[in-house]
Amino acid sequence: QVQLVESGGGLVQPGGSLRLSCAASGFTFSTYMMSWYRQGPGKERELVAVISSAGGSTSYTDSVKDRFTISRDNAKNTVYLQMTRLKPEDTAVYYCKAKRFSVDYWGQGIQVTVSS
Repeated sequence: QVQLVESGGGLVQPGGSLRLSCAASGFTFSTYMMSWYRQGPGKERELVAVISSAGGSTSYTDSVKDRFTISRDNAKNTVYLQMTRLKPEDTAVYYCKAKRFSVDYWGQGIQVTVSS
């Protein structure tokens, strides 16, 4: 049974940091590209960051460059999103996604709220 379970979300003040984790099981994690998406209130879901299967290549949406870092540990079947200098507009439900060819798996999402 495929599972992607996000953790590490919550409430943080502007300028603060959070690290999201996404633990995977039920598939060969190391062969899948992993991504983080988010969906803010009243907004469409958007791609935030992507990391290649071996972790050697990453990319980010412009609004999070130099603030967020995606990484993965294939030995632990986990992908991370380190978020720094958080802004209120980063408030969203964050989802991790695994992709290999035409196969997509999604996590259930986790809330991140940036507010004073």
